[in-house]
Amino acid sequence: MFQSALICTDFSDGLQRLAGFVSSLAAGGLQRLIFLHTIPISNEREIPRVDESKIQAVRDRFQASFSNLPAGVTVEIDVQYARVVDHILNASKTHKPDVTLLGRSNRNQLDERVFGSTLLELCRRITNPVLMLRPQLISAYTDEELDLRCRHLFRYLMIPYDGSDSANYLVSQIKQGAQRQSDKSLECVFLCWVVDNSGRRELRATAEQQQATEKLAAVKADLETTGLQVATEIRLGEPIIELLASAVERDITAIAAASGTMGTLLSWSIPSLTNEILHRSWHPVLFFPPARS
Repeated sequence: MFQSALICTDFSDGLQRLAGFVSSLAAGGLQRLIFLHTIPISNEREIPRVDESKIQAVRDRFQASFSNLPAGVTVEIDVQYARVVDHILNASKTHKPDVTLLGRSNRNQLDERVFGSTLLELCRRITNPVLMLRPQLISAYTDEELDLRCRHLFRYLMIPYDGSDSANYLVSQIKQGAQRQSDKSLECVFLCWVVDNSGRRELRATAEQQQATEKLAAVKADLETTGLQVATEIRLGEPIIELLASAVERDITAIAAASGTMGTLLSWSIPSLTNEILHRSWHPVLFFPPARS
């Protein structure tokens, strides 16, 4: 589905381990990898002094993890003194990756707020998809487990679907990715529609289920034209609870998400299903930013 990736790590999120699994990532379809690390600059007004020895130390740390790189795969290192968001956005323009990989801090509430504001700013401005992984998914894996995970990052995607414009946009992005791929790294998708039955009469919920069934059948048929295996499910209940429960029951590798309002949100506290998925999912989340004009 993707051929190039920008892998961003601060060396506390576990993503630095991916430098030792280039062959595994290549087996999952990635042919160009850019490892990015930002050395934070101070908030002082004077021009920051660049310590070239620190930059070289980071480069050496990455280089020490690379071994037996497969033929046809290129690996690059991007280390700079900068603001994290600025560095990632500039690197995205320079390297033009198909997808950006980010880790999530899980140390304390302050880290969560800082990460949330950083991610929100990034999602407002970035143009390529972002795969977000919690550190537990990487840090606690054995080498054997991480090897398998890297090979199947995008193998089976769950798509929360409700017939909305943002849901249809998400489906269109995944369909385009499936049409572009030549290695079949994306094999399956799972469409899950949750009918929110809170405050609804039974007859109304039943009518919505029937409507969902018809729409899902059409989307399923459309996605199957790309050669994907497509499963569907309709559930009743609170959307975020049912979606996360369904994700646990299925053999998915990531949850896909998109939001037509992500670019205008002012705070993570504003209700949004996509925000809830980003905050609460233990699965990797593949976020597709809104189309830029």
